[in-house]
Amino acid sequence: MPSLAAISKIDFPFRVEQEKVKQSVREVFAPTFSQIEKMMSVFDNTEIKTRNFCKPLDYYNSIHGFQEQNEEYIRISLEYSVKAIEECIAKAQIKKEDITDIIFLSTTGLATPSLDALIINKMKLNPNISRIPIFGLGCAGGVAGFAKASVLAKANPDAVVLLVAVELCSLTFLRNDFSKSNFVGSSLFADGVAALIITGDNQKNKTKNDISFLATQSKLYYDSLDVMGWEFLDKGFKVLFSQDIPTIIATNIYNDVSSFLEKHQLKISDIKNFIFHPGGKKILTAYDEALKVEGDFLKNTREVMQDNGNMSSPTVLYVLERFLTQGFEDGYGLMVSMGPGFSSEMVLLQMKNN
Repeated sequence: MPSLAAISKIDFPFRVEQEKVKQSVREVFAPTFSQIEKMMSVFDNTEIKTRNFCKPLDYYNSIHGFQEQNEEYIRISLEYSVKAIEECIAKAQIKKEDITDIIFLSTTGLATPSLDALIINKMKLNPNISRIPIFGLGCAGGVAGFAKASVLAKANPDAVVLLVAVELCSLTFLRNDFSKSNFVGSSLFADGVAALIITGDNQKNKTKNDISFLATQSKLYYDSLDVMGWEFLDKGFKVLFSQDIPTIIATNIYNDVSSFLEKHQLKISDIKNFIFHPGGKKILTAYDEALKVEGDFLKNTREVMQDNGNMSSPTVLYVLERFLTQGFEDGYGLMVSMGPGFSSEMVLLQMKNN
């Protein structure tokens, strides 16, 4: 079975307290957003304590055109992807020449050649690496990427698959967009970079933990295309998300998880480690109430959100990294994330402490 060899994440040098972000946003929106004071409680209700930003807070107080922000997206993505990959390679105790495949995930910027090509060129990786750049999966990307990396490693026992997920959500902030969706997004989203390596059966895993891929499932919900995504404007990416997201999750998540597990003769009670993308406070509540798992089964998910904000696709990989550093129970693990489409992604893991 494909196994996780290593995982790494980036803590940007511009982490900022949520209260400071709140005050900054108040100053930006107050002149033209008449309901600003009524809306400010949104920041407190997220339960986020700090945000992982790729730029100093005062950067967002000025108007930046799409070209400038996208150029910064490419520059910062490349710089921190390389840092995350180098750390991941060191943890996995492999050589960079061993990497056979690279998957690059992102939804918050554009680049052609794609960032995986820039990474290969910058790091002088094997020029024959198989490349898969993926755009548009949003918050679902972390789990989807893990699944696709694992499927590649399952098909090729000699594979060493590198997955890199980068989202610089803060660079999509539109300083002169005074819509409610932009305001709510400014209370929630942050930046993240994560890298992991998954190996095939013929590769010797040198790490202390044994985390193996068992199965995956994707689901697209019909007639929900407008629930989450981007509207592409001349001035940049405008965030779109519906207030119905928690309701959609609450309505579907129990049956979706149960039916997925039943295919493998398992029940929700058999899962020991729940590795969920947080989304936001209301989404965590929807998971809690629908799945009815005993104890604080979303502790790591909640703490990652509190410490970083919603970083879109890398967030669930930060949660996985926390399980590795904070400890996990021997047994089954379940990764879950939801994203544009509206869609869900799931991965079933076997997790063992060696």
